[in-house]
Amino acid sequence: QVQLVESGGGLVQPGGSLRLSCAASRSIFSIYAMGWYRQAPGKQRELVADITSGGSTNYADPVKGRFTISRDNAKNTVYLQMNSLQPEDTAVYYCNADMRTYFTGRQDYWGQGTQVTVSS
Repeated sequence: QVQLVESGGGLVQPGGSLRLSCAASRSIFSIYAMGWYRQAPGKQRELVADITSGGSTNYADPVKGRFTISRDNAKNTVYLQMNSLQPEDTAVYYCNADMRTYFTGRQDYWGQGTQVTVSS
Protein backbone atom coordinates (compact mmCIF):
# COMPACT_ATOMS: atom_id res chain seq x y z
CA GLN A 1 0.00 0.00 0.00
CA VAL A 2 2.43 2.62 -1.25
CA GLN A 3 2.86 4.61 -4.44
CA LEU A 4 6.37 5.22 -5.75
CA VAL A 5 7.52 7.89 -8.18
CA GLU A 6 11.03 7.90 -9.64
CA SER A 7 12.88 10.88 -11.03
CA GLY A 8 16.38 11.90 -12.01
CA GLY A 9 17.03 9.76 -15.04
CA GLY A 10 18.47 11.11 -18.25
CA LEU A 11 21.32 11.02 -20.73
CA VAL A 12 24.86 11.10 -19.41
CA GLN A 13 28.32 10.49 -20.88
CA PRO A 14 30.49 7.57 -19.78
CA GLY A 15 32.18 8.44 -16.51
CA GLY A 16 29.42 10.81 -15.53
CA SER A 17 27.05 10.76 -12.58
CA LEU A 18 23.33 10.82 -11.89
CA ARG A 19 21.23 10.73 -8.76
CA LEU A 20 17.89 8.97 -8.89
CA SER A 21 15.13 9.75 -6.41
CA CYS A 22 12.16 7.64 -5.37
CA ALA A 23 9.39 9.49 -3.56
CA ALA A 24 6.96 7.34 -1.59
CA SER A 25 3.37 8.24 -0.76
CA ARG A 26 3.68 7.15 2.83
CA SER A 27 6.29 6.73 5.52
CA ILE A 28 9.00 4.28 4.54
CA PHE A 29 10.25 3.88 8.08
CA SER A 30 8.40 0.59 8.62
CA ILE A 31 8.89 -0.86 5.12
CA TYR A 32 11.14 -3.90 5.27
CA ALA A 33 13.34 -2.84 2.38
CA MET A 34 13.51 -0.28 -0.40
CA GLY A 35 15.45 -0.99 -3.53
CA TRP A 36 16.40 -0.13 -7.07
CA TYR A 37 16.10 -2.55 -9.96
CA ARG A 38 16.91 -2.06 -13.62
CA GLN A 39 15.91 -3.63 -16.90
CA ALA A 40 17.83 -3.28 -20.13
CA PRO A 41 16.26 -4.13 -23.51
CA GLY A 42 16.05 -7.88 -23.99
CA LYS A 43 17.17 -8.64 -20.46
CA GLN A 44 15.52 -9.63 -17.20
CA ARG A 45 14.89 -7.09 -14.49
CA GLU A 46 17.72 -7.28 -11.98
CA LEU A 47 18.45 -5.95 -8.54
CA VAL A 48 20.82 -3.01 -8.41
CA ALA A 49 20.78 -2.20 -4.70
CA ASP A 50 18.51 -2.29 -1.70
CA ILE A 51 18.42 -0.95 1.83
CA THR A 52 16.51 -2.34 4.80
CA SER A 53 14.67 -0.41 7.47
CA GLY A 54 17.66 -1.07 9.70
CA GLY A 55 20.06 0.49 7.22
CA SER A 56 21.71 -2.62 5.83
CA THR A 57 22.62 -2.32 2.15
CA ASN A 58 23.16 -4.78 -0.65
CA TYR A 59 24.63 -4.14 -4.11
CA ALA A 60 24.86 -6.09 -7.30
CA ASP A 61 28.46 -6.88 -8.21
CA PRO A 62 28.56 -4.70 -11.36
CA VAL A 63 27.74 -1.54 -9.39
CA LYS A 64 29.73 -2.09 -6.21
CA GLY A 65 32.02 0.83 -5.53
CA ARG A 66 30.19 3.05 -8.02
CA PHE A 67 26.59 3.27 -6.78
CA THR A 68 25.30 4.22 -3.34
CA ILE A 69 21.78 3.72 -2.06
CA SER A 70 20.49 5.89 0.77
CA ARG A 71 17.26 6.66 2.55
CA ASP A 72 15.79 9.83 4.02
CA ASN A 73 12.90 8.76 6.22
CA ALA A 74 11.86 12.35 6.97
CA LYS A 75 11.30 12.94 3.25
CA ASN A 76 9.91 9.48 2.48
CA THR A 77 12.54 9.24 -0.23
CA VAL A 78 15.16 6.75 -1.37
CA TYR A 79 18.11 7.78 -3.51
CA LEU A 80 20.53 6.05 -5.81
CA GLN A 81 23.75 7.94 -6.42
CA MET A 82 25.37 6.60 -9.57
CA ASN A 83 28.99 7.49 -10.31
CA SER A 84 31.41 6.39 -13.02
CA LEU A 85 28.51 5.40 -15.22
CA GLN A 86 29.19 3.00 -18.07
CA PRO A 87 27.20 2.15 -21.22
CA GLU A 88 26.30 -1.18 -19.61
CA ASP A 89 24.34 0.76 -16.98
CA THR A 90 21.84 1.89 -19.61
CA ALA A 91 18.40 0.66 -18.54
CA VAL A 92 15.07 1.63 -17.12
CA TYR A 93 15.50 1.95 -13.37
CA TYR A 94 12.61 1.03 -11.09
CA CYS A 95 12.05 1.80 -7.44
CA ASN A 96 10.81 -1.09 -5.33
CA ALA A 97 9.17 -1.39 -1.94
CA ASP A 98 9.49 -4.79 -0.29
CA MET A 99 6.73 -4.91 2.30
CA ARG A 100 6.36 -7.85 4.65
CA THR A 101 3.64 -8.77 7.09
CA TYR A 102 3.10 -11.65 9.41
CA PHE A 103 -0.04 -12.78 7.58
CA THR A 104 0.71 -12.15 3.90
CA GLY A 105 4.46 -12.37 3.68
CA ARG A 106 6.22 -10.33 1.02
CA GLN A 107 4.42 -7.83 -1.20
CA ASP A 108 6.23 -5.77 -3.83
CA TYR A 109 5.29 -2.33 -5.10
CA TRP A 110 6.91 -0.63 -8.08
CA GLY A 111 7.35 2.80 -9.51
CA GLN A 112 6.83 3.64 -13.17
CA GLY A 113 10.53 3.63 -13.97
CA THR A 114 12.99 6.24 -15.16
CA GLN A 115 15.28 5.90 -18.17
CA VAL A 116 19.04 6.12 -17.72
CA THR A 117 21.10 6.26 -20.89
CA VAL A 118 24.90 6.29 -20.81
CA SER A 119 26.34 7.20 -24.19
CA SER A 120 28.89 9.47 -25.80
